[in-house]
Amino acid sequence: MSSTAANSSSPLDWKFSQVFGERRPGEDVENIDVISAIEFDKSGDYLAVGDRGGRVVIFETKASKDVTSKQHLRNASEGSDDVVIQHPEYRYKTEFQSHEPEFDYLKSVEIEEKINKLKWCTTLNGSLFMLSTNDKTIKLWKIKERKVKKVKEMDLTRNVSSESALLSESSFLSHESKSSVANGHQLEWIDNIKTSVSPSSTGYMNGENIVDGAIARCRRMYGHAHDYNINSISNNSDGETFVSADDLRINLWNLEVTDQCFNIVDMKPSNMDDLTEVITSAEFHLLHCNLLAYSSSRGFIRLVDMRQSALCDRSATMLQDTESRVQKTFFTEIVASISSIKFATDGRHILSRDYMNLKLWDMRMPTSPVVAYKIHEHLRPKLCDLYNNDAIFDKFDCCISGDGNHFATGSYSNHMRIFSNGVGTEDGTTLEASRHSYRKRQQQSASRARRSSLSNLTRGFYKQGHDASENNEFSCDLKSKLLHISWHPKTNLIACSTGNSLFMYHA
Repeated sequence: MSSTAANSSSPLDWKFSQVFGERRPGEDVENIDVISAIEFDKSGDYLAVGDRGGRVVIFETKASKDVTSKQHLRNASEGSDDVVIQHPEYRYKTEFQSHEPEFDYLKSVEIEEKINKLKWCTTLNGSLFMLSTNDKTIKLWKIKERKVKKVKEMDLTRNVSSESALLSESSFLSHESKSSVANGHQLEWIDNIKTSVSPSSTGYMNGENIVDGAIARCRRMYGHAHDYNINSISNNSDGETFVSADDLRINLWNLEVTDQCFNIVDMKPSNMDDLTEVITSAEFHLLHCNLLAYSSSRGFIRLVDMRQSALCDRSATMLQDTESRVQKTFFTEIVASISSIKFATDGRHILSRDYMNLKLWDMRMPTSPVVAYKIHEHLRPKLCDLYNNDAIFDKFDCCISGDGNHFATGSYSNHMRIFSNGVGTEDGTTLEASRHSYRKRQQQSASRARRSSLSNLTRGFYKQGHDASENNEFSCDLKSKLLHISWHPKTNLIACSTGNSLFMYHA
């Protein structure tokens, strides 16, 4: 991320793109349908979504090569040098049940089926591979393409007796529908036979309509290696290993070995009363397979080199905000807990999200972040209420654009906050995750001055709390929260979730 690129970046103009699973007004959402993980693959052609019911739904981009090529030919014929860039659109591909609810009889605890994290692996031989995890078990899935031959309805053109047609029809269904044909295509009965066939007219089955499909199979299962709940998994750039992290330990796995892993970080003290922090997230470097970063509940980010020692927490570069001027209170360490970290594609910067802020770090400047963006600073006077209703423990994801100049995260009232790295963009852009609602945060110097101190913030809150023009700024629906978000790796497209709904926006 060069300084020139950073200074030249400007806020993007965001527009609604797509929605899947949109709720109707007043419709209740069951807990098992709430989305709990979102992840694009490296190409951006596929998007995986996991929910609390243990299901994984995969979307793929629509085929638009013909449209793009026609537009290119049209521009060439007209002598135009402009290139029309179309944002990708997605369609449903397949879904599968990744995890089931379990019960640990040794510890007498229930293990939820909720999908905590999803990570795409290296694509091999045209097949897709994905890691999914709940609290205890990690699974490697293979999503394989298959051809499905759909059987169309009867063609009423042949003069065969009705009795003969029914006999041939029943024979066809009793044999062919239970097995695959010689060329490997699976037969699928999709249309019912019309009952309005006259006795003198019959038909034959047309099975030439072939469509693409996909099936998912579990190829590996990595379990019984974590005493505490898994909060993150991350694939290595070498394509052979990955890490899994719980509250106190980080384990290194080989994708081919399911019964053995190496413990590379162990923060468990000999006496649990001496425990001062827990691990909240772990991510491999995008380029260097030996570099790993993990965050803690105290707001620290540790960058380790796995070549230096077997136990990586003994030699680590610590990134911490030593210049923070926030007054220390009972809630200071709680809101400082980092819930998500992401490496930028330049390999030099790290984006982190704690409860109140989104911070961009330079790995060569460990004492303070490059920039910090306030997400919902207006909630600081209400930290006591947020603590009492457990909202202060909500974990928000963060994401970074492919060029490293734009960042996004979620907030309450189904709001998404998007920032551009540059001058004069401290307030960023606010989007409400819905089909029709779109709002830009007002860039007013008066509002920035009012938020310059905690006392001014408190006075501004009570003064403007019932003002219609500032209602979205100072009111907050804690039940409607945008926790999960992911940025397309190659274009400015963001996927985010609220409840069971998946929204996409493009710029």
